[in-house]
Order: sequence, then C-alpha cells, then structure tokens
Amino acid sequence: MKRRQFITFLTRPNAGWPQDLRVQHRYWVPLIVALSGMACVLSSHSSLSQEPVKEAASEQQVFNNACRTCHTIREGDNRQGPNLYKVIGRKAGSLPDYSYSSAMKGADFVWDEEKLGHFIASPDEVVPGNKMKPFRGLASTDDRTKVIAYLRSVATGRP
Repeated sequence: MKRRQFITFLTRPNAGWPQDLRVQHRYWVPLIVALSGMACVLSSHSSLSQEPVKEAASEQQVFNNACRTCHTIREGDNRQGPNLYKVIGRKAGSLPDYSYSSAMKGADFVWDEEKLGHFIASPDEVVPGNKMKPFRGLASTDDRTKVIAYLRSVATGRP
C-alpha cells in the first residue's frame, strides 16, 4: 500500500481497502484464527498473574478456618496459642512471651515443613501432652500443604 492509498483509507474508511490489498474470502478463517491466537497470547499474561493471588487467598482461608481461632501470624501477638510468625525455622516451645506446655517446652526439634505437616495432621503424635485441645489435626493433605505454604509466605513476605 502506497502512502497516498493509506492516507485515503484512513480519511475515507467507507471507501474500503484498495483493490490490490483486499483479503479474499478463503483467507478470512485463517486470518481470524491467527488474530484470535495473538489476542489470546497477549492477554494470557494478565490471567496467569491472577493464579498466585487466588492460591494465596485459598491458603489464607484454610489457615483462618483451621488455625486462627487460637493463633495469629503477627509477631508478638499471642492468643490462646502462640503467634506463628516465622514459625518455620523456630525451635519448638521457644517464644519467650508465651506459656507453653511442659511437653512443648521439652520438645527438642526445630519446626520445618515436614515436622509442621506431621504436627498439623496429628499434634498428639508429634508432641504428646501438648495444649492444643480440642484440635485433633487436619486430615486433608491439601489443607495441611496450604497452611504450611501460608505460614512460609508470612515469613518471606510473599503475597
């Protein structure tokens, strides 16, 4: 398309495409498919970026439903249970401003994801004599994974 043809097309769109640039009917379907694919690729980034936000919200919801009655994730904010801020990597029963059970104070391990997963599944098996009553554990592996991911995100600042 020459410059004059292009300017004419822009100023008089009803005149249509110049005769030598018209798309034949048999090319419409591939053209529409190609343009749709390009639109999908260009818009997919924004839809993919929503997934971590949805997952983080799901993790927080499971934490809220299972743990928030007794625990918070704010440093220094102990309730019926100790705060769980940066619990992964902390020695069990070690917060100085919380009154742990003697069983938890005597537990000789550091919380890692594996130990936390076992504890959330069955607290009495990991630390017999703990004070987490009436909580008996989360049966769902998926829910335990979400709680641990949420606790990890709190420590690392991931949304």
